[in-house]
Amino acid sequence: MKTDSFVLRHLGPQENEVKEMVKTIGVNSLDELIDKTIPTDIRLKNELNLPKAISEFEYLRKIQLLSNKNKLFKNYIGLGYHPTVLPSVIQRNVLENPGWYTSYTPYQAEISQGRLEALLNYQTIVSDLTGLPLANSSLLDEGTAVAEAMIMLFNTRSRNQIKSGTSKFFVSEELLPQTISILKTRSIPLGIELSIGNHQNFNFSNDFFGAIVQYPGKSGQIFNYNDFVNKANANGIRVAVAADLLSLVLLTPPGEWGADVVVGTTQRFGIPMGYGGPHAGYFAAKESYKRNIPGRIIGVSKDRTGKRALRMALQTREQHIKREKATSNICTAQVLLAVMAGMYGVYHGAEGLKYIASSINNLANTLNEGIKKLQLVQQNTLFFDTLSVKVTNDNKVKEIAEKREINFLYPEKNVVNISLNETTSLEDVNEILKILAEAEGKSIVKFDTVIENKIPEDFKRTSNFMTNEVFEKYHSETEMMRYLKKLERQDLSLNHSMISLGSCTMKLNAATEMLPLSWPNWGNVHPFVPLNQAQGYQEVIADLEKSLNEITGFYATSLQPNSGAQGEYAGLSVIRAYHLANGDKHRNICLIPSSAHGTNPASAVMAGFKVVVTKSTEAGNIDVDDLREKAELHKDNLGALMVTYPSTHGVFESSIKEITKIIHTNGGQVYMDGANMNAQVGLTNPATIGADVCHLNLHKTFAIPHGGGGPGVGPICVAKHLAPFLPSNPIVKTGGEKAISAISSAPWGSALVLLISYGYIKMLGTKGLKEATKYAILNANYLKARLEKHFKILYAGENGFAAHEMIVDFREFKAKGADVTDVSKRLMDYGYHAPTVSFPVHDTLMIEPTESENKKELDRFCDALISIKGEIDALDNGNLNTALKNAPHTQEMVTSDEWNYPYSRKEAAFPLPYLNENKFWPAVARIDNAFGDRNLICSCNPIEDYV
Repeated sequence: MKTDSFVLRHLGPQENEVKEMVKTIGVNSLDELIDKTIPTDIRLKNELNLPKAISEFEYLRKIQLLSNKNKLFKNYIGLGYHPTVLPSVIQRNVLENPGWYTSYTPYQAEISQGRLEALLNYQTIVSDLTGLPLANSSLLDEGTAVAEAMIMLFNTRSRNQIKSGTSKFFVSEELLPQTISILKTRSIPLGIELSIGNHQNFNFSNDFFGAIVQYPGKSGQIFNYNDFVNKANANGIRVAVAADLLSLVLLTPPGEWGADVVVGTTQRFGIPMGYGGPHAGYFAAKESYKRNIPGRIIGVSKDRTGKRALRMALQTREQHIKREKATSNICTAQVLLAVMAGMYGVYHGAEGLKYIASSINNLANTLNEGIKKLQLVQQNTLFFDTLSVKVTNDNKVKEIAEKREINFLYPEKNVVNISLNETTSLEDVNEILKILAEAEGKSIVKFDTVIENKIPEDFKRTSNFMTNEVFEKYHSETEMMRYLKKLERQDLSLNHSMISLGSCTMKLNAATEMLPLSWPNWGNVHPFVPLNQAQGYQEVIADLEKSLNEITGFYATSLQPNSGAQGEYAGLSVIRAYHLANGDKHRNICLIPSSAHGTNPASAVMAGFKVVVTKSTEAGNIDVDDLREKAELHKDNLGALMVTYPSTHGVFESSIKEITKIIHTNGGQVYMDGANMNAQVGLTNPATIGADVCHLNLHKTFAIPHGGGGPGVGPICVAKHLAPFLPSNPIVKTGGEKAISAISSAPWGSALVLLISYGYIKMLGTKGLKEATKYAILNANYLKARLEKHFKILYAGENGFAAHEMIVDFREFKAKGADVTDVSKRLMDYGYHAPTVSFPVHDTLMIEPTESENKKELDRFCDALISIKGEIDALDNGNLNTALKNAPHTQEMVTSDEWNYPYSRKEAAFPLPYLNENKFWPAVARIDNAFGDRNLICSCNPIEDYV
C-alpha cells in the first residue's frame, strides 16, 4: 500500500471490495457503470488540468509555508472584527473534535441533544444580552443578519402600510460600510427604498416602515437612541439595532429601550477573525415576531417518557413548503461557531464577560487619557472600545504604525480610529501612545496603571444576565472538558457511523484538511488588512478560484457567498445585473422544475424574479415539452432557469443539453444548482451541460464539515460574460468591473474554511478528484442494488442506474401502520442517522453514501434497513406497541426495572449483532413536537418553571 497516497485514505472501498460491488450491481467494471450512468454527450473529453496530487505531509508543509506569508500585525481596525482569545479547552474539544464538526443539522433531535443544548445556551446568551425574549440559533454574519432584519420588518408591515405601499427603510450612516453594501444588494429586488443618513436628523414620516442604527456607531461613538426609538414607534416605524454583543455586557441593552430586533455577530466570543469568517451572526427579536424570525430556533419540549428534550422549534422548513412565497431563503446557519461562542459564554460566565468587557473599556479610557495628554482631539464623547482621533498627518501615523506591525483604521483624511480588544494590554496602549507621540513630534506619554472608566448612569446596564445554572457551573477546565464530552456523547456524528443524507453529502472531513484552521497565522488575520499582509491567503484564494474554474469549466469565481442558498442568491443577482446591463430589465421570469430544492424559488424571488414552475414526468425527470412551452410563452421576459444536475431525484437526465439550449434560444440564462456537484467532478461539468453560472456547496462536494448545520460556503462560478458582475466589497476591492454590491460582510466570505477545500483539491489532484466522483456513484448504486430487492426505488437513469443518491419509497407501508418517521427513529436504535426524510417526495428516504464509506459500512446500513423492513412486515395494523413504533429506545428505558413491552430488551436495543460491539444510545425517547409548539420555550430555564 502506498502510505503517502491521500486518495487511498479518502476512498472507502478497497480494490477487492470494488470487484464484489460491481458484480452485485450487475456490471463488469466501475468504468462500465460510469459509462452507463452519465450521458455520453456531456462526458469530459480531457482530464482536468490540475496539478498532480500531493501527500498529506507535503500538503501540511506547503500550507505552513503559505501561512508564513501572512503578516500577523496587531490589529485595531475594528469594523465588526476583533482579535479574540479562544479558550484552549474549547479549541481542543469543539473546533478540533470530529464529534462536534462532523454532525448534521439537528433535524433528528433524539440523537442531537448535545448540540441542541449548546445552541440553547447560545440563544440564552444572545437573548439575555440584547434584552429581547427570543433569539435564533445563528445566521451567517452581521451584514446578512441586518438584511434579514430589514426584510422581516418589511414582511410584517401593518395592513395600512402595505395598502399605502410604504417601502422606505432608514439606514443610519453609522452602520458598518459592508453592512450598508449588503442592504443595497438585498433591498433593490424587493422594492425597498433605502434612506441613508444621520439618525439625529431623521424625519419620522409615514413613508417609512423601519429603521436601523448601530450601537456603538462604526467609529465608536455610543449614541442615546431612546428618543429616536420613541418617535419611531409613535409613527409606526419599527427599529432594528446592529449591536456589538460584548458591549451589551456594560451598556443598556437595546431591548430595554424599545428595539424590535437586535442583530450582530458573536465573533468577539472567542472566534478567530479568519480573514473574515466563519462567524455566527446573531438575531434576537420581540416575542411578536416568533413566526417571522428567519433561520432556526431551538426550543424545549419533552419526550414520550416525560423527560425534558430539545428540538428545533417552529421548524417548518419554510422554503420547502412555501417555496416562492417563503420570506427567507436561509437553509444553513453557523452552528459550529455558535456552539463555540456559546461555550465561551458558559466557560467565562456573566462575571467573566464583565471582566473582559470592563478590561477593554478601561484600557480604552486609559488610551483616551493619554490622547488628551498629547493634546489631540478624540471625537467620541462616550465609547466602549473604539476611539476616533484627529491627527496632523494620518499617512505619517500609518507609516510609523506599520513599521511596528500595527494596523489602525483610517476612515478619512487625518482621522485614525483605534479599536481595542480582548488581547490588548496596558503595554499595547503605551505602544499606541508612543506611535501617536512620534507622529505628532511630542513627548512620549506612558501609564503604569489602568485608569478605570465610569459609564454614565443613562447608558449603564443595570439588569442581570446569564443567571442560569449552566453559566455558573463550568468555570474550571476539568468541569468544562467533562461538560463538552457529556454533550458530545449525546450526538451521533460521522465519527460513529455513516450519515447518508441525500442532497447533503456528509463527506469525510480529513484531519489533515482541518488541522491548519487552528494555526494563528490563518486565524488571526483581519479581513480588512492591506493585501500585502495577507499574501498567504491571497495565494490560496487565487489558486482555489483557478481550480474551481477548471472543475466547473467556467471563467471566473467569487468565494464571497457563505452558504449554498447565499450562492443561489448571488448567482441569480449576477444574472439580473447582466440583463439590466443589456437593457433587458423586463427579463424577470425564472423557470424552476417542480423537483427543485425549496431554496431555489425562495432565492429567485429575493433576487427579483417571478417564479414559473415546470412539470416533472412520471419518471421524475424535467418535462421537456412543458419547459419548452413555458420558455416560449415567456420568451420576451425569460430571465433564467434554475436546474439541479444531476437531478434532485438522483438521475443524470439525458435531455440536459436540450433543456439549456431551449433557455438560451429564448433569451434566458441557465443557473445550475451545484448541490450534486460531487457526481460531476472530473467526469462532466456545468459548462459542458450548457449552464452559465453555478454555485458550489464547498461544505458538501469539497469537504468543508457541516458542523451541525454550518459553516457552509457557496461560491459562484460564472461564464466569461457574467464575470464583470461578480460581487464587490466596499473596503477591499473584489469582483468585476461592473460588480454588484456585497453578498456577505467579508470580501472573501468565510475565508478560513477555504483552506479545507484547497487541501482537498491539492491532495486528491486530477486523478483523485475523478476517482472520488466515480466511487460516490459506485457506492450509491451498490446500495441501490441491495435495497431494491426489498424496497421500491423511485427513480433511475435510462439504463437503470442512480447517480450519487437514490429515493426509497415507504408510502406502501402506510397500510401496515408504519411511516417514514417510524423508520427514521428506528434507525437510531441501529446506530444510524436517518437519510433525508420526505424530500423531494413525501414519505420517502433520499439516501446518499459518499465515496469514503467502505463496503462493510454500506452492508451494515443495508442490513439495518432490511431488518426494519422485516419489522414492518410483521406489523399487525393497529398495534402501536412495537419496537418500530416506540423507537428510539434509550439506555434508561432498556435498563429500567420495569419493561412493559411485548418485545425483548435485546430486540429494542440490539436488533443486529454488530451493535454488541459499537452501540450508540439516543439521549431521549421520541420527542413530542406538538407539546413543544404549544409551549414555546427557547432559553435555558428548566421546563418545571413553565408547568
